[in-house]
Amino acid sequence: MLGFYNYSVILTYLGLASSVFGITQVIEVYKGQGNYSIAFLCLLLSGLCDLFDGRVARMKKNRTEREKIFGIQIDSLCDLVCFGVFPGILGYSFGFNYGLGLISAIVIVLAAVIRLGYFNTVEQERQQATNEKRHEYRGLPVTTVAIILPIIYIAKGLVGKDLFPFIFQVCLIIIGLLFLIKKFRVRKPQLLGVILLILIGFLIVIGFMKGQLN
Repeated sequence: MLGFYNYSVILTYLGLASSVFGITQVIEVYKGQGNYSIAFLCLLLSGLCDLFDGRVARMKKNRTEREKIFGIQIDSLCDLVCFGVFPGILGYSFGFNYGLGLISAIVIVLAAVIRLGYFNTVEQERQQATNEKRHEYRGLPVTTVAIILPIIYIAKGLVGKDLFPFIFQVCLIIIGLLFLIKKFRVRKPQLLGVILLILIGFLIVIGFMKGQLN
């Protein structure tokens, strides 16, 4: 089968599978069987997988140049689905709201495509020039939606069900624009990112069990 198969891509594929399952949960909501809380938990899980997949890949010794390039490409392709298409579907599922549902979906996916295409180019050049780990990003990394969007979802009870779709869709547009602003710098998340994802996931589960999130 086409591809490079080793443990260095397992987490990347698991993150993709989680997001695809989350997308099915959004679709099933309209059939009365899906659940938004499960969908956002899937987004969180995809974020956790993305935090560690690069570290796992670097643990593999004697990676060929083709394996490294394949890893960069497959990671970005999966990121597009997990942190571009998935959020776009979430935003659209909350309704048009004067066209914002469609606009926000287009903006977040298009911005993710542009950012990931640009990142692929500069990251490949960087890895050819140095083995030094990246410490910060220019522009908002696409993976940050795994933290930002669940936080917005948890705050749904504070803003009200009627206002929440509008706020969520506006945030998607803002996030998409931040993907592309080079002057906006973000330090690469380490342990704090993991703690935040786990904490947010815990809050979603608690809210779901109490019937406050759906």
